Amino acid sequence: MEHTNDLEIFLVATPGLEAPLHTEAVENRFQNAKIVPGGVSCLGSWSEVWRANLCLRGANKVLVRLGSFPAVHLAQLDKRARKFPWSEVLRPDVAVKVEATSRKSRIYHAGAARQRIERAIAETLGVEISAEAGLRVLLRIEKDICTLSVDTSGDPLHKRGHKPAVAKAPMRETMAAMFLRECGFDGSEPVLDPMCGSGTFVIEAAEIALGLHPGRSRKFAFEDLKNFDQDSWNEMRNATSVKETQVVFRGSDRNSGAVQAASTNADRAGVSTVTDFQARAVGDIKPGHETGGLVIVNPPYGARIGDEKRLRSLYGSFGKVLMSRFRGWRAGIITSSPSLARATRLPLLPAGPVVDHGGTKIRLYRTETLR
Repeated sequence: MEHTNDLEIFLVATPGLEAPLHTEAVENRFQNAKIVPGGVSCLGSWSEVWRANLCLRGANKVLVRLGSFPAVHLAQLDKRARKFPWSEVLRPDVAVKVEATSRKSRIYHAGAARQRIERAIAETLGVEISAEAGLRVLLRIEKDICTLSVDTSGDPLHKRGHKPAVAKAPMRETMAAMFLRECGFDGSEPVLDPMCGSGTFVIEAAEIALGLHPGRSRKFAFEDLKNFDQDSWNEMRNATSVKETQVVFRGSDRNSGAVQAASTNADRAGVSTVTDFQARAVGDIKPGHETGGLVIVNPPYGARIGDEKRLRSLYGSFGKVLMSRFRGWRAGIITSSPSLARATRLPLLPAGPVVDHGGTKIRLYRTETLR
């Protein structure tokens, strides 16, 4: 197993958002951060694993590679799995779930491979194996190399732990944070989301401005690992002081239920003093007293045939409102339809990369400062 200061840490990205996650990892001083298929890899100690879970807004999961070895048949896998130093990481009293994948390997039956790992852990360490366990051990077999990792996050990291109310078709917090980053948002300017739903963009923006860690309210799987130190973790989690900001982050929605949900979520997240949510149609939005900022919106995409024609007028009226009332502001629009983005008649920059949003392929369309 690797030396504790040189653990290979893998930050799982939303497909299409690897680049902003890499930028975030570099800004947060994670060592040797580089983009790899599926996310970003970096090196660090176990405390860096905790810190990644606590402070990175764009990672969906934080995995740690425990080690790897070659194996070309199940007997060989079984033998090497039993010699693996499980006791350095796993606790005998904490149940685990094992998942396995196999690709381009002579051990092609992932289910049989998973059973060998399960038996090795259970019989050498006395650990209970359970499909409902919150701690996951992952086996990946690729080209006859078996790599074992542990999922240190538990629940996906978009589950911040302080958002009980969810509106229809929500934007995941991890995605919202990365789209804000792609729009150049750094916490110093106002943000307005005129179709705010449960308030994800607004709340993420407020948290960024206040310097609040996204993982401050939740539990992580690494708390059940052998090397977890509760005192050190408490010290890390409580180390950051809240910043002051005079900026107000606003959301509006024509659905009063969504506005109520957003307000509840902001209160639970501890950002209600710098957020404001109003029931308002898109045609009624105004910038207030600010001279510039970011308008960011995740409008309906039109999943059914015929929807796009109906939505074109919504996008068009939104574009007119921005051009007439929001000079000095920038805009970000997330949609699956290039023609709907063009229907805004805004001066759009080249579209961002394709991003997988629950099976729907979406892109970010941005403007520079509107004149």
